[in-house]
Amino acid sequence: MSFPRHPKYKDSGVEWLGQVPEHWDVKRIGYYFVERREKVSDKDFPALSVTKNGIVPQLDTAAKSDDGDNRKKVLKGDFVINSRSDRKGSSGASDLDGSVSLICTVMRPQEQVHTPFVHHLLRSQPFQEEFYRNGKGIVADLWSTNYSEMRNILLGMPPLPEQSRIAAFLDHETAKIDALVAEQQRLMALLKEKRQSIIAHAVTKGLNPKAALKPSGIEWLGDIPAHWKVGKCGFYISILSGFAFPSTGFTDDENDTKLLRGINVGVQQLKWDETVYWRRVEGDGLDIYEMKAGDLVIGMDRPLISEGIRVAKVKESDLPCLLLQRVASLKAGKLMNADYLLGLLSSEMFVAHFSPDTTGVSVPHISPEQINNFVIPVPPISEQQEITSFVSTETTKFNTLTAEAQRAIDLLQERRTALISAAVTGQIDVRHQ
Repeated sequence: MSFPRHPKYKDSGVEWLGQVPEHWDVKRIGYYFVERREKVSDKDFPALSVTKNGIVPQLDTAAKSDDGDNRKKVLKGDFVINSRSDRKGSSGASDLDGSVSLICTVMRPQEQVHTPFVHHLLRSQPFQEEFYRNGKGIVADLWSTNYSEMRNILLGMPPLPEQSRIAAFLDHETAKIDALVAEQQRLMALLKEKRQSIIAHAVTKGLNPKAALKPSGIEWLGDIPAHWKVGKCGFYISILSGFAFPSTGFTDDENDTKLLRGINVGVQQLKWDETVYWRRVEGDGLDIYEMKAGDLVIGMDRPLISEGIRVAKVKESDLPCLLLQRVASLKAGKLMNADYLLGLLSSEMFVAHFSPDTTGVSVPHISPEQINNFVIPVPPISEQQEITSFVSTETTKFNTLTAEAQRAIDLLQERRTALISAAVTGQIDVRHQ
């Protein structure tokens, strides 16, 4: 849906604003807001978190500290923004009384400001870019924008009734977009659940629905095809734990060999966003830790994340790489197909096996012994290959549908961002919508 533009525009004299409607004012933030600098204790004013979704009660994941009275007071209606560039987008008008970290700027709107409007304006992408552009460096790639820099940023402000109309329009339109996003997210969750169910059934029951069954002897596994075997994983694979490469020897030279660390092991894939290297020398004894295409690797620390089990298959494009400690390599023997094993290790029954024994308090981890003791169903090798072919086909279908849902979400979120930006900078006229 397209929206009309205003009848007349004028040059704001500000690069980030460009032209604004002729009847809008262009004045500095300091004209519309007063900084609130009062320091309080979180015992009297509960701690709040400044997030990309707005101002909320302090999150459980937020860093806690004994700040005493060293926090900034926030009252309902105040606008709060995190001044650090690595927290871009963390801001909003508060519906709560409370306190925030000193790294945040707290501002009290004046009478000529409609708070719901500036909630959208000061969270819009164009303003956020301008806000952090005015900051000063703290360290490399990190800067902070204080109120002293912020107060001189020029805003285009419509009359109060129009501010109210724009805010109501955006609340209505963004709610519709958010509902569509939520619908796509639910679809993705259902696709993931269905995909996991199909894989789990294939690797534990096979592809023949008429096959005779027998008790596996394992409670959580139930019946399996009568001609299948059951045994401990260690009988069918060999495990190699990574080498304790000292961090003092890490390099950033891409001509050296990548180190496969826990941070590189994702769900069904290796990720090289953060990579360190190791310089090989002749006779260093590290050949055993050289990965080969087709090897399976598993992250031993925090093996289970929200997306699933951190187990992946090494591809040619991942090579060369050396195995670092807290990552284990799993090599399938003659009676085990690596892709079938990957399906077993990615399934919920593997989670059921290791979760009760997961060790470590701050960093849960599993051991090679736990993997070796994992009891698995073992069909004939030819049937394993048939199962993995089926799983590959089904996975491709689900991945395609999931990618389509993600594309829809990306487009909706782009639409949301563009709509807010256009409305709060006067590029569209929504007064009669």
